[in-house]
Amino acid sequence: MRDLVLQSADLTRVHSGMLWAEGPVYFPAGDYFLWSDIPSNRLYQWLTDGAVRVFRFDSHNTNGNTRDDQGRLVSCRHLSRSVVRLEHDGSETVLADHFDGKKLNAPNDVVVSSDSSIWFTDPTYGIMSNFEGRRAKPEQDCCRVYRITPDGIISVIDNLQKPNGLAFSGDEDQLYVADSARSHYEDGNHHIFACVHDNGKLSQPKPIFEIEHGVPDGLRVDEFGHIWCSSARGIEVLDANGNHLGCLKVPEAVSNLEFGGPKGNRLLITASRSVYCTYLAVSGIRFK
Repeated sequence: MRDLVLQSADLTRVHSGMLWAEGPVYFPAGDYFLWSDIPSNRLYQWLTDGAVRVFRFDSHNTNGNTRDDQGRLVSCRHLSRSVVRLEHDGSETVLADHFDGKKLNAPNDVVVSSDSSIWFTDPTYGIMSNFEGRRAKPEQDCCRVYRITPDGIISVIDNLQKPNGLAFSGDEDQLYVADSARSHYEDGNHHIFACVHDNGKLSQPKPIFEIEHGVPDGLRVDEFGHIWCSSARGIEVLDANGNHLGCLKVPEAVSNLEFGGPKGNRLLITASRSVYCTYLAVSGIRFK
């Protein structure tokens, strides 16, 4: 961990007073971060000079966010049970809201791979109550991971309990997926799974690490292949094989994280009712 963190870097609270902060994403073109407050139905923007403002007042209970290769915001919306892209002209494109003729559960987190395909998880958190979405009966028979391509939506994982955060390795030969089922089920998964990725196809998920404190949620990968994953006590740091290296302690339970800043070495952390940031000795991976 001494090679990954900076002993002199403070953990700074950027903003507080939210109900459940999630989905951080960085936009280098404007040097700013966005994140969601799911229950409050808001998207927030932090300009890294210190100003925080509401970016969108009606977010449709957005959870996870990412940016695509053209710098557009792609979001998972609980309320509309959809994945939506914000175009440069301000219009919106619904990328996915059904699979096999049935409504999705509640898209949760999303990433874009280097071939421009969009991958997202679809657990049922957003339809389990009215707090983060709207209570509804699932139409899908399980919680899947999907891939969106120009040819349509493909189910790529269908045997996890509550797939949540996801991230590719730097060379994209691995897809890491967090399963957070223990958040609602005593015997549910609380593991990080790894899948071998080859040209849009995945191997069967293999558990590589079990989160002891709470459940895994959002995760990211740094330039050297380390996995940074949220937990109830902070951010757990693993090597590419799932060996635990240490923990970056945070005062609140962490939901998600994002590398950003001009050098990619600024870490934004969404943690329950607050958002924190710090500088690291490593940078996050970036796809073109």
